[in-house]
Amino acid sequence: MENQKQFLGWRVLGVVWLVYFLNMGFALYGGTVLNPAMMKDIPMDRATYGLGFTLLNFFIGIPSLLHAASINRWGIKGTFAIGSAFIVLGSLWLSLLASEPWHYLVGFGVLIGTGLGFGSIIGLSTAVTRWFVRFRGRAMAIGFTASGVAGFVVAPLINAIISAPGATWRLGWLIVAAIAVASALIAIFFVKERPEDVGQLPDGGTVPGQAGGRSERLVTRHDWTLGEALRSPTFWLVFAGSCATHFPFWMFTAHWIPVLKGLGHPPATYAFAMGLFLLGSLLGRLIGGVLMDRMSARYAFALGLSFYLVGSLMAINLTPEALGNAYLTGMLYGCAFGWSFVCLNTTTGNFFGVQSFARINGVIMMASAAVCSPAAIVAGKIFDVYRSYVPAFELNMLLAALGICALTFARMPQLRRLADAGA
Repeated sequence: MENQKQFLGWRVLGVVWLVYFLNMGFALYGGTVLNPAMMKDIPMDRATYGLGFTLLNFFIGIPSLLHAASINRWGIKGTFAIGSAFIVLGSLWLSLLASEPWHYLVGFGVLIGTGLGFGSIIGLSTAVTRWFVRFRGRAMAIGFTASGVAGFVVAPLINAIISAPGATWRLGWLIVAAIAVASALIAIFFVKERPEDVGQLPDGGTVPGQAGGRSERLVTRHDWTLGEALRSPTFWLVFAGSCATHFPFWMFTAHWIPVLKGLGHPPATYAFAMGLFLLGSLLGRLIGGVLMDRMSARYAFALGLSFYLVGSLMAINLTPEALGNAYLTGMLYGCAFGWSFVCLNTTTGNFFGVQSFARINGVIMMASAAVCSPAAIVAGKIFDVYRSYVPAFELNMLLAALGICALTFARMPQLRRLADAGA
């Protein structure tokens, strides 16, 4: 009981939550407000604008094996610090130098995308997987609420700052740079890498395999290697779920504000709408995390993706007068992403273990980025051709449906070498 009271896992979760809050919240969701403001001074078409988010997604996901190697080499705290450094560099580039579309692509897409890759998802999910087993789903959910909370707070805050007399989007990027410096210092001084480093065990004393029947059914008792995971059909079914999670999200994040602008709504309205989108993602994360600790991963994951179907149907039928429907669409899309994203990261740890989690999760993120990074530019090109986002939302529905179908077959994988030994 004394060991449970002194368990540091929840404190570590609070630290990585704060680092994720600062990095992802300000650099990404602050960027969703700053980038449309940049378009007034740096004219570009929707395809170029979407390309910035495509590059961002690409540089978050494609170098995921580098993120895993960084965690193995410099630890979670060092990887967070590297990410913050890139965010600082990208923010200063945008604030002080950006005057042409290619400046936007390099600063936001390449530099900040690289920073978010090192400074957000892999570090937080690895920390949660190391420190928690029985409570992994809800801990993962709590950790990933950081970006939802940050976005809900940051989007209106950044909009208010740059709307003040004499202020511009350049000031907003300077603020993002200062926040990234603070997040690096917090990571360096307060992140604890593993429970074993401080003489503890995951969950404050519960050894995997001794947490009760339900945990044994939901969490593997073995650590898979990357090669073993790649040979498992379940890995590729989870990968399909990852693509269905990320493609609609990146399309929506990049183009939701332009969609609302096209309906004639003022800046304050679409800033609030983006906040509701992030609030929905917050609720989805919490629901998905609780379900991951209580039911089969494939069902919890598929339920989250189903919200993309409903949200897309509403988006297709939006009208300028139905502002409430626009708000609800954002909430549904946010819920879909938050729910399924938590399920994705928790499923990887539950199915394949702790030892190679960073590598296995990194491969899933890398492959997903290769498939999903064009989402924003594809949607932009669709709009430029059809003068409508309806076909883009229909594409999102198709991908979500395919992901749901794949996940219905994603059972807990079994190691072939263990099955052979049993035989």
